[in-house]
Amino acid sequence: MKIGILGEVYPGENRVALTPDSARQLGKLGHSCAIVSGAGLKAGISDAAYAEAGVTIYPDAQSLCANVDLVAKVRPPTLDEVKLFRKGQTLISFIYPAQNGELLEALKEQGVNTIAMDMVPRISRAQKMDALSSMANLAGYRAVIEAANNFGRFFTGQVTAAGKIPPAKVLVVGAGVAGLAAIGASVSLGAITYAFDVRPEVAEQIESMGAEFVFLEFEESQDGAATGGYAAPSSPEFREKQLAKFRELAPDMDIVITTALIPGRPAPVLWTKDMVEAMKPGSVIVDLAAERGGNCELTKPEERIVTDNGVIIIGYTDFPSRMAAQASQLYATNIRHFVADLTPGKDGVLVHNMEDDVIRSSTVTFEGGITYPPPPLKVQAIASAKKKEKPKELTPEEKRAQELEAFRKATKTQVSLLAIGTLLMLLVGYYAPPSFMAHFVVFMLSCFVGFQVIWNVSHSLHTPLMAVTNAVSGIIILGAVAQIGSSSWIVAILAAISVLIAAINIGGGFLVTRRMLAMFQKS
Repeated sequence: MKIGILGEVYPGENRVALTPDSARQLGKLGHSCAIVSGAGLKAGISDAAYAEAGVTIYPDAQSLCANVDLVAKVRPPTLDEVKLFRKGQTLISFIYPAQNGELLEALKEQGVNTIAMDMVPRISRAQKMDALSSMANLAGYRAVIEAANNFGRFFTGQVTAAGKIPPAKVLVVGAGVAGLAAIGASVSLGAITYAFDVRPEVAEQIESMGAEFVFLEFEESQDGAATGGYAAPSSPEFREKQLAKFRELAPDMDIVITTALIPGRPAPVLWTKDMVEAMKPGSVIVDLAAERGGNCELTKPEERIVTDNGVIIIGYTDFPSRMAAQASQLYATNIRHFVADLTPGKDGVLVHNMEDDVIRSSTVTFEGGITYPPPPLKVQAIASAKKKEKPKELTPEEKRAQELEAFRKATKTQVSLLAIGTLLMLLVGYYAPPSFMAHFVVFMLSCFVGFQVIWNVSHSLHTPLMAVTNAVSGIIILGAVAQIGSSSWIVAILAAISVLIAAINIGGGFLVTRRMLAMFQKS
């Protein structure tokens, strides 16, 4: 199959749907690739780099579309580009079918089989093709970078001779892929980070990344996960409670990053005008939903504005495009995996299997008809698993009762072990000869002291203490060698075993220490 890549004509779009590396990978699957001259320049990829990877260079989009079986691009095609496609040709691109009804009609009339990369379902098997997640990951990271660039202070706290600088407070609204990426970047920069999401099951993910999950005290069962792994619309009651919580947080937040989107709908307004007015001068709002109307009531798509009270609102719609080289690499990989699913045979023939969950959900026009919206998935989406119940917080009285019970159990265990040990000592003392008892007492004391010394050291310090344990092992060897010549064969055997074990410990200690030191040596 011959795969063609169009250049992007949307203003400010720097990404491209093919990289030299992905072209080589597609070549291994038996496909050949072609691209319009100059399509990769904005992503830092020259025609020469494509040619070196075996990609055919065409002078314009018209000649390319006339000679390929499958066309791939990033942004939805324009109506003029649709006219270049042939009947039965396959198109892979972002389409946004819910917002582009006219485009769907044009693709249907042209007889194009269209696969929308924004409709890939969020199921385990489709993660490698999930272009929305790939781009959202970059957008979330870039949102924090843009916020830091516009914020007039440190993210992390500082203690200097001139005084103490408090850390910035960041609120991330929506903990999907973009939100989690923003949380990770914000926490790594040292900010105190809070995050909110309508899906309670993501609280554990948020807290594991070092942020604080913003809980709502709401009696209604609120499950914010919709079919396909995306967020679902909230009830009016939940929304009012949510806005009240945001109004409470607004005066304390330095940076707000909003990422909330619902497939097929305009972005929900979650940060209202009065919340913006309540924020401190110099605060920053980065609205990742600006292209779909924005989560902030004052957002202007593709613009950076400053409000009357000095709050900066960033409504850029091209965050992934601002990291064009890496965005192109990830998107091209998503395309490659999708092409691999479309051509399962060794002959490389395209098989548009509408019984396949991923292909069916992503197909928006097929064989002269519109196939959007898709039917419900046969398999469960990743994010729609049942939420875990939040563990009940114990009262101080319950905590004290638990600690007392644990102490009683530990004491009972220690007393039992002590009684058993005393009984064994009495039996050994009664039946064993006096010479053996002297050695046995030394042995027991050594075990006890060694256990207390090593066990009570933090596990994180075990490797640095390897030299100390080597010294202890050396003492054991010296004592054991002195006992090997004993007249008792039992003592001689135990001493020999002690020498063997201590020698292994010393040898292993030196190997571990050597490896640890090698980590800090310059190559």
